[in-house]
Amino acid sequence: MKAAHRLLKYIKVYTTSDENSTSAPSAQREFDLANQLAEEMRNIGITDVRVTDTCYVYGEIPATAGKEQIPAIGFISHMDTAPDFNGEAVNPQIIENYDGENVELGTSGRVLSPSEFPHLAQLRGKTLITTDGTTLLGADDKAGIAEILTACETILQKNMPHGRIRIGFTPDEEVGSGADHFDVPGFGADFAYTVDGGDSSEISYENFNAAGAKLTFSGFNVHPGDAKDTMKNASLIAMEANAMLPAAETPAHTQGREGFFHLCNMSGNIEEAKLEYIIRDHSKEHFEIRKDMLHKIADILNEKYGKDTVQLEIKDQYENMLQYIKPYPQLIENARKAMTALGVAPCELPIRGGTDGAKLSVSGLPCPNLGTGGHAFHGPYEHIAAEDMDLSTEIIVGIIEQFAK
Repeated sequence: MKAAHRLLKYIKVYTTSDENSTSAPSAQREFDLANQLAEEMRNIGITDVRVTDTCYVYGEIPATAGKEQIPAIGFISHMDTAPDFNGEAVNPQIIENYDGENVELGTSGRVLSPSEFPHLAQLRGKTLITTDGTTLLGADDKAGIAEILTACETILQKNMPHGRIRIGFTPDEEVGSGADHFDVPGFGADFAYTVDGGDSSEISYENFNAAGAKLTFSGFNVHPGDAKDTMKNASLIAMEANAMLPAAETPAHTQGREGFFHLCNMSGNIEEAKLEYIIRDHSKEHFEIRKDMLHKIADILNEKYGKDTVQLEIKDQYENMLQYIKPYPQLIENARKAMTALGVAPCELPIRGGTDGAKLSVSGLPCPNLGTGGHAFHGPYEHIAAEDMDLSTEIIVGIIEQFAK
């Protein structure tokens, strides 16, 4: 359970990224874990270890004799935790031989329940690691870091034949900028895997196309007693705009490859109102249709209420990695073989989200995603089993072995 032991060290380090920051990294505290990891990497025999001024950690395990021509593969995880919930002073609970029943999360009043998380039945008998209900756990993605380093240590201790292995740990994935300063040419890998998913059996190579949209509505305020044919209520126009979107295409009504409009924030009064959405779709064609729909809504309302009543800003965020992974089927096939050799049935489902790997794939580093064994990320119900971390570690080792063949 070396991976779990590592995880328990890492989660004690406060690394929540700051979504309101414009610096890189978004929070200086992320260097605390970066420097700790760099020291640990050197101690286990990883070479060329460095921490950049933007808080990226890189290292290498050189190829063994006779394997120098094998494609170099990388393994990448992120160090930050999500700003969605408290990530400071994490105090985990460790439950050996978990009985599959309700788990009280400290004295918080929260309960981790199989009725809400049915997969808990599959964790019966394992060593379950949970929060105390007052913080998130941080297994997203410190479990991935722990598994990568444990796999590296295994490779080195057993002197297993392998090609060149590159390791990368990033800041700020949770605020959408984890790949922004990643040195793809300097990383020097032909292919890579992010280790940042859920169940250990996951192989993910398809994700949403993503954009953010902000609609700003300008109104005109007069005394309500004299408002007829004069007042223009920005908040009501905003409500009208939202009502023009398909009601069933929200996160609460969609699954699989179905896309959505997600209203994240709203504010307003009579004079000004704002709606902020994220737009998601696996299909590039449907994704463009969704963006066009918002433009048409703005045009219709501007024609109805006057020019510049509605201003729309859309910013693309990331692309579906599928088209960048398809030319390299060995990436998926080697992961399948590694899992099958361990008796694991690969689970290949589209990600209803995104990863650093999506941006890295677009940047020229084909990079599917592997599971870590964690569940219920970004909140107080986050949990993971030590045995599933061991399995994810073995899968990484197995992938390295498959490339070495």
